[in-house]
Parts: sequence; C-alpha cells; structure tokens
Amino acid sequence: MERQNGSPEDQALIERLQFELAKAEPSRRRRIIEAFILAAVGSIPWVGAFLTAAAAFKSDEGELHHESLQVQWLQEHQKKIIALRETFAEIQRRFESLGEGIEARIQSEDYLRLVRKAFRSWDQADTEEKRRYVANLVANSAGTRVCSDDVVRLFLNWLDLYHESHFAVIREVYQNPGSSRYEIWTNLYGATPREDSAEADLFKLLIRDLSTGSVLRQERDTNSLGQYVRKTAKKSRPGHAPTVMESAFEDTKPYVLTELGKQFVHYTMNEVVTRIENEPEPE
Repeated sequence: MERQNGSPEDQALIERLQFELAKAEPSRRRRIIEAFILAAVGSIPWVGAFLTAAAAFKSDEGELHHESLQVQWLQEHQKKIIALRETFAEIQRRFESLGEGIEARIQSEDYLRLVRKAFRSWDQADTEEKRRYVANLVANSAGTRVCSDDVVRLFLNWLDLYHESHFAVIREVYQNPGSSRYEIWTNLYGATPREDSAEADLFKLLIRDLSTGSVLRQERDTNSLGQYVRKTAKKSRPGHAPTVMESAFEDTKPYVLTELGKQFVHYTMNEVVTRIENEPEPE
C-alpha cells in the first residue's frame, strides 16, 4: 500500500492522532482533548473497520496486490483519516484560542453528544465545504452560547439537509441583506435565464426551501414590540390585472435572513462573518 504524500504520518492510526494532537498539552488538557477525539471517532462507523483492516494488511502486505479491493479500500479510507486528522488539528487550534474557560464545556456530556452527531454529519458530507462548516460549528459551540444545544442540533440537521447551492444563497443574503431575488441571482450567477428554464425552477426551489425552513424571509417592518406590521394589499386597477405570473427573479421584494438564519451563519460560516464584521464602516 502506497503512503499518501510519502509521509509516515499518512499511515497514522487513531492512537497516533490522539498522541500527536495532545502531546504538547498538560495531562489534564490532554485528557480533555482525548475525550473529544474519542467521542468524534466513536461516532464514525468505518474507523474500527479501518483499524482492523490496516493491522491485517501489515501482516499480509507481501501477499496482497496493490490493485486488490482491500488495498483500494484502505487507500480511500486513509484519505479520510488524513482529513479527519486535519479537522481535529484545526478544532484544537480553535480550542486553544478560546482559552481554558471552555474546558468544563467540552468535557460535558451535552457537548460530547453534539460532537458525536456533528462527526456523523462530517462523515456523510459530500464536500469539503460542508465538512468545514461542521468543524466550525463544533468549535464555535464550545466557546459561544448564543443559542441552546437544541438549536445547534437543528443547525446540524440543516447542514445535512441543504445543498451547497442553498449555502450560496444564505451567504449572499447575509452579505447583502435586503437583496431581491433578482439581485441574489445576478450576484451569484450573472445574467438571468428564461422563466421556463431549469435554472429558474431550481432558484425558486432554493428560495422556497430556505423560506419554509425559517432561514430566509421577506423583509418586513416591525413595531416597537418587535411585532411584524401587516402590509396593506395593493388593489389592482380595473383592466390592469397582471397577465403573467410573478418572476422567479422578482426585483421589488427584499429578502433577509431570519434571526435563526443569522445564528446559523455565525456558528458555521466563520469566513463570511469575519469578513463582514471587519469591514470598516462607511464615513
């Protein structure tokens, strides 16, 4: 079996991951990090099979063909082990930046339950983008208590449910609140397609999914109590009834994230939040 990147670390098993991530820490912090890692890897079904197969491979290496299914399976899952190690290292760096005040939190069973659910989502994620969002959420939920753990679990469900195209719309509305559907589309994709195109159907689906999921909504006025003010319906003049349905790329109704949607962005999309919040205010 060939080693990825030619490095001995690429053959590392979970025990070595634990050692490498915790070796520079005091013994108490090491135990905390190990508990976190054990909760994470214990939720990923194939890790145990990988360890067993890797140990068996060492003893049978001379008899196995590099093209065999067993070797190919090990190579494929070794890539995941490397990605897992890198994710653990990044989360540990984030833990260190949050200080010792998070130690009680990351040792709690409530948090470790979130970790187990999160890494099941990490393992099932189809893209690096989703895995990065899961890692962000795990780190941020250790040091930020903006919302309850029940809501964090809801955010994990959103990561499982939504596609990268949904996340692109969420990022766009977060960066440009009050955008119309036309502005969202043109900022993401450019020229608008025909109303009867597959692209228009897909865009309507994305907006509908996020609206019914309470991530996105049309902007509305509120009163002093935070209650939404009902809009007065406009009466159509006789003989001026619209002859076509509302466009998928309608340009008069502004969209914003719900408060829950904003919390989702803050927990999962660090790069977007950091960039927006660090922009200088206009003079």
